[in-house]
Amino acid sequence: MNANSSVPKVAAPVTYRCDDYVLYRDPEKFWTGEAGHTVVCRVDGVIPFASGEIRYTLARLDSTGGLIKLARAQYMRLLPPADAMRDIDTAPLDTDTGAADLAPAAVAWLIAQSTTASRRPDLPRT
Repeated sequence: MNANSSVPKVAAPVTYRCDDYVLYRDPEKFWTGEAGHTVVCRVDGVIPFASGEIRYTLARLDSTGGLIKLARAQYMRLLPPADAMRDIDTAPLDTDTGAADLAPAAVAWLIAQSTTASRRPDLPRT
């Protein structure tokens, strides 16, 4: 067995785009043991540097709001849409299960779909 095989692999830095949702960890708060070091954010800006490095402006989605400026990709992880939508994508559609067993988001999506499927869509009023 290789001595390095037990070392966890760190994800390679990714290039993010505006409006991506990410999990950001503030390295200074993390290493000093401060609370609130990890937050969910939306990428608000991409800042390329002449050196080739890319930094990001992040909009915090927690109750404090505000911006995190010059965030480094090494401290960010993409929050994939598939994970956010998994409950809708995997919701059982049989009637034996009952609506109480479905996640609220799946129920809302199914109601919206049945509403538009059973009638002609309204035309915009001018």
